[in-house]
Amino acid sequence: MTTITIAQSEYDRLVADSEMLADLAAYDAAKALGGEGVPLAVFTRIINGENPVKVIREWRGLTQAELARRAGLHRVQLHDIETGKSRGSVDTLKAVAVALDVGMDDVV
Repeated sequence: MTTITIAQSEYDRLVADSEMLADLAAYDAAKALGGEGVPLAVFTRIINGENPVKVIREWRGLTQAELARRAGLHRVQLHDIETGKSRGSVDTLKAVAVALDVGMDDVV
């Protein structure tokens, strides 16, 4: 094995370039899937602690009553999930995710 010595600044630049190429490859792969993009404002609200079901429901332009109907729930049950009074069962959250056209991991 041959050892090569380079300046720390050159090494740091090569590491940064490698990370950038990995990021670009991940971006290209995600773009190729053709999925729906989620607005930054939606992510920001969820990251800031708002209930993901409520945030995604509002982004989709649905009322609680409409989402509850699509998911086969009572509106009060959906309200309790959105306000944190209830976590909802796995089956309930799956129905909500399907009604919102998102993955289950997006609503928990």
